[in-house]
Amino acid sequence: MNTPAISNIIKGAAFLCYRSHNAINVAAASIFRRSIHTTKPANDLMEFFDTKKNWSETNIRVGRSWKMDELRLKSNSDLHKLWYVLLKERNMLYTMEHECNDKMRLFPNAERIDKVRESMDNIETVIRERNVAYYKLETGETGERPTEDVVSHIGLPEKYERKEHYIPRFMNTRWVSPYLENGYISSYAVRRFLRLYNEKQRNETRKAKNRNFNHVQQLLKRFPDMDMEKLKEEYPDVDIEKAKISKKSRGHYVPKY
Repeated sequence: MNTPAISNIIKGAAFLCYRSHNAINVAAASIFRRSIHTTKPANDLMEFFDTKKNWSETNIRVGRSWKMDELRLKSNSDLHKLWYVLLKERNMLYTMEHECNDKMRLFPNAERIDKVRESMDNIETVIRERNVAYYKLETGETGERPTEDVVSHIGLPEKYERKEHYIPRFMNTRWVSPYLENGYISSYAVRRFLRLYNEKQRNETRKAKNRNFNHVQQLLKRFPDMDMEKLKEEYPDVDIEKAKISKKSRGHYVPKY
């Protein structure tokens, strides 16, 4: 028998089995590999704190918030990852703010929280736009929760989002009694509140109109040659002709109008 040939055949078969076993392990690892990593493998409580080099800083250089035009260019997977990055940043900032308040120290760059919150709101807006576009394409509807105009407990109009309830409206005596039988919305207290509220709104509107009128008079007094068309566009609720003939708009010169 040719012993070297048989040994070479056995070695080749063992080598092929070893390579096929490694290929299977690599394929399995690629299948069960995570596609999203939000934190480091070694998680500890220091993830909730800023880097130590920023603890003694009074001014930390940071960037601006994410704009919606930039977020619209990203895929849903990238927005998902960015959301968790901002969520970690927001938790860290809240922790640092609480720690600074506890130690009676100034929290540096408090506007960072506002920038992170604005970025997260923009992400939600972009995701909602995509959901509305998808539902309109598939079903012809927006997919949003339907809303209706209702009157609140104090008689003011508001938007009400419809939702499911455990008890139907006609069986809910706790709801039917005050709203249908006693008429809380049309009660004396609600009518008195609405009268005072409308009076306050009218006073604020009148005061704002008077402020604009006085401001226009001072502008005409200081700048008699200004563009009247531009002034009318800037203050549409002001009577420009009336402001021209008023005494407060006259300066130490002969008026041209």
